[in-house]
Amino acid sequence: MKSDFFKGIVQWEIKKEGLERSFKLPVFYYDNTSITAIYTASTSKVKKYLPHSEMYPVELFPGRCLVGFTAFEYRNTDINPYNEFSISIPISFGKKAFPGIGILRQMLKRAFTVYIWHLPVTTEIARFGGVELYGYPKFIAKIEFSEKGDFVECNLSEGNEHILTLRGKKLKTSKGKQMRYITYSIKDGIPLVANVFVNPIEFAQSMNPSSAEIEIGKEHPICKELQEIELGEYPILYQYIPLNEAILFGPRNLIDR
Repeated sequence: MKSDFFKGIVQWEIKKEGLERSFKLPVFYYDNTSITAIYTASTSKVKKYLPHSEMYPVELFPGRCLVGFTAFEYRNTDINPYNEFSISIPISFGKKAFPGIGILRQMLKRAFTVYIWHLPVTTEIARFGGVELYGYPKFIAKIEFSEKGDFVECNLSEGNEHILTLRGKKLKTSKGKQMRYITYSIKDGIPLVANVFVNPIEFAQSMNPSSAEIEIGKEHPICKELQEIELGEYPILYQYIPLNEAILFGPRNLIDR
């Protein structure tokens, strides 16, 4: 039985050539876990990875922007279970935000605008739909969750190459408030925007730098990019959401924002 979070939302069935089965838009995610760690990085180093001139990194203070790392375990979805790892860059589009003010405004509204930099997944239907419809930079990877004492750990690798490991503390949770993520991507050179709404049923947040850590590999191309952007030593924010629901709406052209 669907929860009230999904009520009143019409889904359309989509059939894409190259897929054995159809799927629905928006996509419903009924039972998920996620952990997120947000780090500072060099604005000038990060900006060169943004593919559109009107995308501006959101800065915490002059010269230091933000990069988010989120591991997702989707246990029950419209497109079957899969795992995903997002590396995203909080941005403003069309106008540069004042350092500190931009991220504060997003936090107060619980609406976060991000460019999806990398988005590996574990199943072909998740990869195909994300690439063909949204222009998300998805590829098939190994994304494995485990629990080690008081920490949840997610290991990301492609083939035999370790990309990174994200560890986050299992914090005491309570019901969280609904959040919205406005994701930007590029499809055939054209910027697209899509909404993701998250209902955090069990939620905790910490600014303690010991709550999470990232171990970055050495040889994979993503590792080299992350080594270049001068990530901060510790996260400035960590979110632990062991149980949530989510809705991924279809992509739109910018004129339809």
